[in-house]
Amino acid sequence: MPALSAALARGAYSAMLRLLAPLYVLRLLWRSRHEPPYGQRLAERFGFAASPVVPGRLWLHAVSLGETRAAAPLIDELRRQRPGLALLLTHGTATGLEAGAALLREGDAQAWLPYDTPGAVRRFLRRHRPVAAVVMETEIWPNLLHEAARAGVPVVLANARLSERSARKGRRLAALMRPAAGCLTVALAQTEADAARLREAGVRDVRVQGNLKFDLTPAEALLQRGRRWREALGRPVVLLAVSREGEEAALLSAWRQEVNATGAAQGAATGQCRPLLLVVPRHPQRFDEVAGLVQSHGLTIVRRSAFDIGPDAQPPAEAGAVDVWLGDSMREMPLYYALADVALLGGSFAPLGGQNLIEAAACGCPLLMGPHTFNFEQAAEGALAAGGAERAATLDAALAVALQWLADRPALAVRAERARAFAAGHRGAAVRMANAVLAQVRS
Repeated sequence: MPALSAALARGAYSAMLRLLAPLYVLRLLWRSRHEPPYGQRLAERFGFAASPVVPGRLWLHAVSLGETRAAAPLIDELRRQRPGLALLLTHGTATGLEAGAALLREGDAQAWLPYDTPGAVRRFLRRHRPVAAVVMETEIWPNLLHEAARAGVPVVLANARLSERSARKGRRLAALMRPAAGCLTVALAQTEADAARLREAGVRDVRVQGNLKFDLTPAEALLQRGRRWREALGRPVVLLAVSREGEEAALLSAWRQEVNATGAAQGAATGQCRPLLLVVPRHPQRFDEVAGLVQSHGLTIVRRSAFDIGPDAQPPAEAGAVDVWLGDSMREMPLYYALADVALLGGSFAPLGGQNLIEAAACGCPLLMGPHTFNFEQAAEGALAAGGAERAATLDAALAVALQWLADRPALAVRAERARAFAAGHRGAAVRMANAVLAQVRS
């Protein structure tokens, strides 16, 4: 009966996806208006390839930018241990595809992840015939895992995490998701809590290996540029990092009230001059929207995209006098963290689970987090315990604490060093995970 129930659940799921396929294509075309890669190579989304395929690569799937960046140290270690290993990288988003292109080497390939219908997945597996698969973090697709198991392709879930919220959803869909989890060869969990939830979800072999994001090394050139800009600016900087919709408007209202309209707050914050607000939205398609929000709050703004991008270039002189800088660039977070004195963590003040706080810590940027960091639960608790971060209930409260921190520079420097030490003390997951992945790859 469990096998019949699983087959019926997967059949219903597959039928639903087939019915929704036209809407899926329309959504991709709609998104391609602002992000052209979504409209390109649509056949790959259904398991077809426009060019000849070389079988026998290790397939690594990283859906978006964050997962692709986390995969970079694992890829480096795989290549160090097995220099001749060829990779097939797949992604689900334009930002992931763009970031993945920078990781390719001669002999590698890149494609979109196939839509999770049985036919698309079978075509993909028949064409590429990977020696093994690595899927990053949370990507459990029922048909993909079922068909990979039928084809004899071992699948490793690397840097695996499963929040309690996602675990509850999985329990409600147990007839579909439990068999999918059971098809995984091994899950390499970030934490003991993730491991426990993954075992409960049906994964048979789960090992705690740590978090690959601790092994990411911020680009020194970007760090140096951010420090030079901060020195030239001569003003303290508060960063809203990787912000989500609704957070910018809330903070801008508080900023106008607390900083621009209250001279006492300015003096308390800096002792000499008003701070600069730096906003870096998570999604590039929202850059123009956020710029409009800033202006609608009566604040002056300059955009990063208006700066000279040369390695030794400085921001234009007029940029030092505005209220807000908009970080409308990609892959420059180390620059922004090095520029900032303190960061407010986007996605953590609403029940969205937060963003990657490890990168901020590695750059030595103290953090203020909201109450919702379930996507990075252990990292958040570790940063709190190390003294490199604090929690605040709301963005208004976080801003008030940030202004207090800016008024005590020696204490802020201590927080920055504690954040950096916390990140440095948790490295090593890449080696452990590469060993586990290569154990599944036939020599």
